Amino acid sequence: MAFGAAFTVAWMTKLRLPVSTSQAIVGAIIGWNMFSGSITDTNSLTKIISTWVLCPVLAAAFAMLLFYAFRGVLDKMNVHLLKMDFYTRIGLVLVGAFGAYSLGANNIANVMGVFVPVVPFEPINVYGFFTLNSAQILFFIGSLAIGLGIFTYSYKVMDTVGGGLLKLSPVAALIVVLSESLVLFLFSSEGLEAWLISHGLPSIPLVPVSSSQAVVGAIIGIGLAKGGRGIRFGVLGEIAAGWVSTPIAAGILTFVSLFIFQNVFNQQVSKKVEYCISEPVIEYLQEEQLPVENLKQFKDVVFTNSIHFSSLIEKDAQLNASQTFKVIEASRVKPLIIDAGLISSEVDTHWFAPGQVEALRKLTGKEYKYNWQLKQALQKLSSDWKPKPKTKKNKLYNKDLKKKLNQLYRIFAIQTQIEP
Repeated sequence: MAFGAAFTVAWMTKLRLPVSTSQAIVGAIIGWNMFSGSITDTNSLTKIISTWVLCPVLAAAFAMLLFYAFRGVLDKMNVHLLKMDFYTRIGLVLVGAFGAYSLGANNIANVMGVFVPVVPFEPINVYGFFTLNSAQILFFIGSLAIGLGIFTYSYKVMDTVGGGLLKLSPVAALIVVLSESLVLFLFSSEGLEAWLISHGLPSIPLVPVSSSQAVVGAIIGIGLAKGGRGIRFGVLGEIAAGWVSTPIAAGILTFVSLFIFQNVFNQQVSKKVEYCISEPVIEYLQEEQLPVENLKQFKDVVFTNSIHFSSLIEKDAQLNASQTFKVIEASRVKPLIIDAGLISSEVDTHWFAPGQVEALRKLTGKEYKYNWQLKQALQKLSSDWKPKPKTKKNKLYNKDLKKKLNQLYRIFAIQTQIEP
């Protein structure tokens, strides 16, 4: 899957096209799901695809507003040319640093997120000052790889973005980088999300967006602010074609690669995931207020293909898409073992509340067949694991709680069931 996405991005880079890593990863995941018979979460997919449209549009809007603001300020200040050059250079350095920060916050999730469930690294203590857990080590390697790619393979894309689409002045380049950075920051800042929610405002989805799309959108915004003069629409068409073809190419390449490795080289490319609607699952679904009467016909039947399983549920159990997805997730067999060593090395005690950690330690040695069983066990031991009523005020708390549970599912499943 990662190979399919990486090869597609490298190929598009060779063609001088600034394409989206997030698009390549999403396409590769869909290709993987099709090959392995895994269901794709359409709600998450829709949210991500919507940002592919919103991202360049928002960047263009920022660029236009900043262009008018900069022009108005500079006209009034009447700055000397040499001073203007000095200020622009300083601004480019500062905005570039902000852009690098926003890019890292966004793109590390694209590049290394798929490896988190199978990360092989042990925690490293750095001279007693701090400890890097396995995920942090993975992200550090990803940041080094991004830096290496910038130095070795990015010149052609830089040339397309910096001059092929629209000739940019130094001030215009500063506005483009600032606009791109602001867009990436909006979609990756948990602090901003918390501020919006605390003030009762709608939050922006924290999903990986395309820095390439943001840059191109900002450049188009500058061009439109200048009346559309100078925009090379032929180059823009080539870039847009690359955006459309990237997820498709990554998905096809991933599917074909998996097929070849499995059927030509006899390599195991996936581990079967079982789905079983057992009696505990039926009881859990009842607690979640889902209709279960028509699900009893599938009781204790083991399925290994979630697409086939979901089609049967929708047809015979008469559930909608949202209900079907919840049933699939609840019946997914993913054994967990609560290991004391993993609690000490992998669980961030600064993030988890003391009551949450204490409840987790009390479950040391326990085994669970389904993820939700661990959640229920924790909630019985401590109210710190119980979600609060679904209000705007509690949205951030419940989201944080869900993230903690998902991390526990990953940590304690590593030793028992690893999925590629």
